Amino acid sequence: MTAAGTAFTEGTPCWTDAMLPDLEAGKRFYGELFGWTYGDPAPPEQGSYTLARLDGERVAGLARKPDGRLPTVWTVYFATPDAAATAERIRAAGGQLVTEPLPMGGAGIAATAVDPGGAAFGLWQPGTLTGFEALRRPGAYVWTEVFTREKRAVDAFYAEVFGYGMYPAGHGGGAGGGETAAAPGEAGTPEATGTAGVRGESEVPGEFGAPGVTGTSGAGDTGAGEEPPDVMVWVPAGQPADDEHAIGDRAMIDDTYPVEMPAHFLVYFAVADCDAAARTTARLGGRVAEEPRDTPFGRYAVLVDDQGARFGVLDTSAAS
Repeated sequence: MTAAGTAFTEGTPCWTDAMLPDLEAGKRFYGELFGWTYGDPAPPEQGSYTLARLDGERVAGLARKPDGRLPTVWTVYFATPDAAATAERIRAAGGQLVTEPLPMGGAGIAATAVDPGGAAFGLWQPGTLTGFEALRRPGAYVWTEVFTREKRAVDAFYAEVFGYGMYPAGHGGGAGGGETAAAPGEAGTPEATGTAGVRGESEVPGEFGAPGVTGTSGAGDTGAGEEPPDVMVWVPAGQPADDEHAIGDRAMIDDTYPVEMPAHFLVYFAVADCDAAARTTARLGGRVAEEPRDTPFGRYAVLVDDQGARFGVLDTSAAS
């Protein structure tokens, strides 16, 4: 669990928030589902931004959506010591900036961007708000994955922007087993989740048996003309490419998804009982997008809240 004031490694998920049409309804929904409590909101001109807490510790943000045309989504933010420099790397790697780095009072500097596959994410340069204070326990953030149709371009993008090491899910080995990725800049303290690919080994082609660890050049590239695996796990720059240090993954939007499904990030929250979380979501007016299922890393489900924001839940106590 992260202590208040702890620095997050560059490229590590450090925060998440949701833009919702009805902020008060969102507070009731997630308060009952995850046990969150809330502080006083920011002024309306700042979207009434509200910090969600679990046992007094920061876990997420909720905000009123200022424009009905904007999507109702959870956004994951990646830590950076220099948002402006990271924004330049995003452009150079083929991504786009949606919002330029902007100071949020003394809390920090935020930016939003889109990768070459079209998935949106945030950057966070910390000020007084360093990020999560609780991780990987029921009601707190545990994992993120990006879903894309452009896996080769997207793998190269995140390797160039954040210096990630990558390996096929299910082939991470033990702690310290593997090469390390070279950093794009100075990094802080690692905040690994250890869940290494929620989708599980069964969805990764077995012929990619070797870990496929990369450095700064060609990260995620499995060789000329060779198709990358469907799930590639990320580790921060400078860390061993193994499950202990994993922070997220890249998965595919395949034929099992609707053709209109856009590229997107999916944020997962830890729960004590995946099936109970799915039932509670339905009772609160949300729905179950993917029924609970077991993987080597725990039992997970994909849910949609009562306003349309999609998120995942993961019970890591069920990991094999």
